[in-house]
Amino acid sequence: MTKIIISDTSCLIALSRIGRIDILQKVFTVVYTTEIVAKEFEETLPDWISIRDINNHTRFEQLKLILDAGEASAIALALETDNSILIIDEKKGRKIASDMNVIIIGTLKVLLIAKNKGVIDSVKSLIEQLQIHTFRFNKAIMEEVLRLAGEM
Repeated sequence: MTKIIISDTSCLIALSRIGRIDILQKVFTVVYTTEIVAKEFEETLPDWISIRDINNHTRFEQLKLILDAGEASAIALALETDNSILIIDEKKGRKIASDMNVIIIGTLKVLLIAKNKGVIDSVKSLIEQLQIHTFRFNKAIMEEVLRLAGEM
């Protein structure tokens, strides 16, 4: 069964800034997000990213007490979407999602999957581009992804 991919704002912004939001479509085909994330993104989303409503507004409001609205909405959507994987980069949001048994990956893992599927040639070159655009990643995670990509 194909996993349903749900994206928080950070991955969308990161890949858009380097002109490679297409990686998400090439790797996952369909990506879901929420209206709140779409607004935080501040650009027109590609038509292959589907906006989904959150059904459990109580859970969303509870999450919003400790996270920003985009993260809270993405986690809430992931919790009510069977067979989903959430793309989320912020440490606090990742911890909360993981504690709630949401399967999570980050932007760096998306790049690793893209390389393994032959969508991109180099993870390192894209990380370098992201760093130029002031995106910062945990050094240990970045080194592990580069090692797994055979680029370290």
